[in-house]
Amino acid sequence: MLHVKQTTKYLQEKGFKDPEIGIVLGTGLGKLIEEVEVIEEVSYNHIPHFPTATVEFHKGKLIYGNLMGKKVIIMQGRFHYYEGYSLQDVTFPIRIMHRLGIKKLLISNASGAINLNYKKGELMLIDDHINLQGDSPLAFLGVSQFGERFVDMSCPYDKDMSKKLVEIAQGENISLHKGVYVAVVGPQLETRAEYRYLKLIGGDAVGMSTVPEVIVANHLGLPVVAVSVLTDECDPDNLKPVDINDIMKMAAKAEPNMIKLFIGLIATF
Repeated sequence: MLHVKQTTKYLQEKGFKDPEIGIVLGTGLGKLIEEVEVIEEVSYNHIPHFPTATVEFHKGKLIYGNLMGKKVIIMQGRFHYYEGYSLQDVTFPIRIMHRLGIKKLLISNASGAINLNYKKGELMLIDDHINLQGDSPLAFLGVSQFGERFVDMSCPYDKDMSKKLVEIAQGENISLHKGVYVAVVGPQLETRAEYRYLKLIGGDAVGMSTVPEVIVANHLGLPVVAVSVLTDECDPDNLKPVDINDIMKMAAKAEPNMIKLFIGLIATF
C-alpha cells in the first residue's frame, strides 16, 4: 500500500491529474499514441516502484494526455510474468492508474488464433478467459487492503463497452470476432499437443498477458474491456515455426482497426 501511495504521489506531482480512462497497449500496438495530445510522459524506469519493461519491442513509457476530449493514461509497453516479475508487479500499474482516478480500462494484446475460423490480421473481442498462468495477482498477504479477496469473475469483461465495440466494428466494417482468451506463462510458444489441448478446453486465442490485469481491474471494481490482435494461426496439423518479426508485422497490419475501435469507444464516454 505504501508503494502505491508513493508512486501515485510522484505521478500527480508530474502532472498526471484526474485521468478518466486507462489504456494498456500490447505487443506492436503503440501507434495509438500518435492520436493523443500528449501532456506528460515518464519512462517506467523513472517511476518509483515501477517494474521496467525488458521486452525489446515494448517502449516502456507512461503517457498522459487528451484523446477524443478525455484525459487518458496510456501504458506504452506492459509487463509480463515471463520477464521474471510477480503478478503483483505485472499489475502494479493498473492499481496506480485506478488510484490516480481512471474510471474505465481498455486493454489490447497480440495473440495466436486457436479457433481456425479466425485468421491472422483480424481482431477478437475477449468475452471470457482461462487463466493457465498458475498464479493469481490477488494471492498475496494483505490483499484485503485493496478490495474483496474473493472476487467474482462471472462476467469479467464489461458488457456495455463490449457491446459498443461490436457496434463500432459493424459501422466501420471491421471483422471483430468474440471469443475466449487463454493466458499462458510463455515466453516459449506452444507445441502441437498444447494447441490441441487449448482448443479442447474452449480457447479461441492464446497469449501471455491481459488476464492478470483484468483480474485486478475486477478486484478494484474497474470496468474493463480487451481486444486481441490475432497475429498467427495455431493449426497443430499444419504448424510452422513462428518468427517474432512476422508477429510484429501482422500486429502492425491490424493495428489501424484496433485504433479505430478504441477511439470510437472513447468517443462514446
